[in-house]
Amino acid sequence: MLMMTNEDTVLLIIDVQGKLASLVYESEIVEKNIRKLIKACRVLDVPILYAEQYPKGLGRTIEPVRELLTEEAPHEKITFSCCGSPDFMEHLRSLKRNEVIVTGIETHVCVYQTSIDLMEYGYNVHLITDAVSSRAREDRETGFHCIEKAGAWLKSTEMAIFELLRVAQGEKFKEISAIIKA
Repeated sequence: MLMMTNEDTVLLIIDVQGKLASLVYESEIVEKNIRKLIKACRVLDVPILYAEQYPKGLGRTIEPVRELLTEEAPHEKITFSCCGSPDFMEHLRSLKRNEVIVTGIETHVCVYQTSIDLMEYGYNVHLITDAVSSRAREDRETGFHCIEKAGAWLKSTEMAIFELLRVAQGEKFKEISAIIKA
């Protein structure tokens, strides 16, 4: 595996919506880390995609995350996998990037199915373990195991951000350091 680069990576945020977002295991940590990833991707010019599972029923992406996504529109879906949405796949393919940072909920359903489909389509999946969750800790752990076994790389928020940054100097380093410390 080659490490991720700014030029070949995209951030994907899956279904961080409504009441469910607050019911998942370690929800505050997951939300905080997704926000850090969004901010870091803005600094590092990494495109961001986000999906919403049936927002009419489950609600929209939670406000603390959505307020950072003013440049993007959500990809609404009814399939568990984001890849089941032709609109999403068209957008992802148009970016011409092969590395996908995967975050969101629930790890054992939508995150799992999306990750498997992405790998089947030839993408490299970087699952951010402290930025995904499920209502039950056991479901989250099972999701990690199955996604990793299928070929994804498990990483933490900080690990992924510094992998994209690469150099500990300059303005971008200062901006990223402030994001990490927040």
